[in-house]
Amino acid sequence: MHTTTLKLYSLSFNQSKTYLLATVFIVGNMLLPQICHLVPQGGFIFLPIYFFTLIGAYKYGWQVGLMTAILSPVLNHIIFGMPPMPVLPAILTKSIFLAVAASLAAHRFKTISLTILTGVILAYQVFGTLVEWAILKDFVIAIQDFRLGIPGMLIQIFGGYFIINKFIRK
Repeated sequence: MHTTTLKLYSLSFNQSKTYLLATVFIVGNMLLPQICHLVPQGGFIFLPIYFFTLIGAYKYGWQVGLMTAILSPVLNHIIFGMPPMPVLPAILTKSIFLAVAASLAAHRFKTISLTILTGVILAYQVFGTLVEWAILKDFVIAIQDFRLGIPGMLIQIFGGYFIINKFIRK
């Protein structure tokens, strides 16, 4: 599997660049779901709320990732009513875990590969599914991402790799 070394950042909360980049990724995480929701069950299939969290956390560190992970679902809920309140805690949990997993993987490996991104996606989805099951007490709903969201996970893996590797490599 092809692995690419790239320049990674660990921005801190006292840098304005952290807030600027988080804002860009939050806006992406707000616009992409609106586009995906034009397709019936598009949110369930494409899992768009996580896409820019993955990219921000992997490339720019846990601070950018965490701000994106928390503010994207909350602002989407406040402005658009999606995700609905009953699933917001589960989505926040998955989103936060994705930010942590992506930033840890980037820090640990200092490279990007499809294998690493697959591990990150599976880690946040498995952990998030267990938490969602504990919160909702409904296994069928908890495994929804694995029943419907495989295309979204593949988009995160291949799209995330492509964007990080080709567009924001430096």
